[in-house]
Amino acid sequence: MITLLATWTFGLALALVALGVFVSYRLFSFPDITTDGSFTLGAVVTAGLIVAGHDPAVAMMAGMAAGAAAGVTTAVVHAFLGVEPLLAGILVSTALASVNLVALGRSNVPLGKATTLFNQVDRVLGPAVERFGVEPTVAGELGRAVFVLLVAAMAAALLYAFFRTRLGTAMRAGGDTPTMARALGRDTGLLTVGGLAISNALTAAAGGLVAQYQGFADVQMGIGMVVWGMASVFLGNALVGSAGLGTALMAAAAGSVTFRLLVATALRAGLDPDWLKAATAAVVLAALVAPRMFGSQRGKT
Repeated sequence: MITLLATWTFGLALALVALGVFVSYRLFSFPDITTDGSFTLGAVVTAGLIVAGHDPAVAMMAGMAAGAAAGVTTAVVHAFLGVEPLLAGILVSTALASVNLVALGRSNVPLGKATTLFNQVDRVLGPAVERFGVEPTVAGELGRAVFVLLVAAMAAALLYAFFRTRLGTAMRAGGDTPTMARALGRDTGLLTVGGLAISNALTAAAGGLVAQYQGFADVQMGIGMVVWGMASVFLGNALVGSAGLGTALMAAAAGSVTFRLLVATALRAGLDPDWLKAATAAVVLAALVAPRMFGSQRGKT
């Protein structure tokens, strides 16, 4: 039971990565490799400030600000220096590898006895769940899962509300049809800057949550996050198909949880961890190809 709840908690935390990738890739058609670096940056900044004695909520916001700055850097390199999106992301993510190592001071920093958001959740939600007759250990993990679910739901709701505003609609239009946006007098470069700032702030928030949940920050913990985000978005799209903005956001978050459950199931079934990356690639490929195959079959019938 605890393992299942932990899987849900981790998948929900990484749903913020999925939402970030949804913004950059789906709304702006920008394959942003910065995701790997900004995830680690969020974890590093959050963990460093918590260890230094700062409030964990303030530390999380600082981590999000750092992630937003990384996204802005990538957008500026692309939009104003003329570098291709993939290369711009690779350059910034490569630079962040050094930034993260210098900021952390060493490759791994444990949070130890420092107070985290999850410690606060344990003190508030844990006893409340125990009143329903749930075992203390299960109650604590259930409280953590509920907390992360609320965070992910709030992030999705804020994204939905923002992208339905005039500015948000303009950003979506700039991502879908940049030529038309420029014809209407919109600065697509600035729209891209805003979009990548939002995307990487969400990714950094996920890094901060995961660092607090695991109890440590590591300079290698962001490796593969862009693949995770893409897989979650594609899985969510495969689950719901063509959908509106609100449903698509929820599907991306659900795709993260589904992907985490698939990974946990495969490992429990005996999959060699050395083959985990290959299995991840296979899941992403299936999520990409399956909708097209089923769509073509429906068209023939």
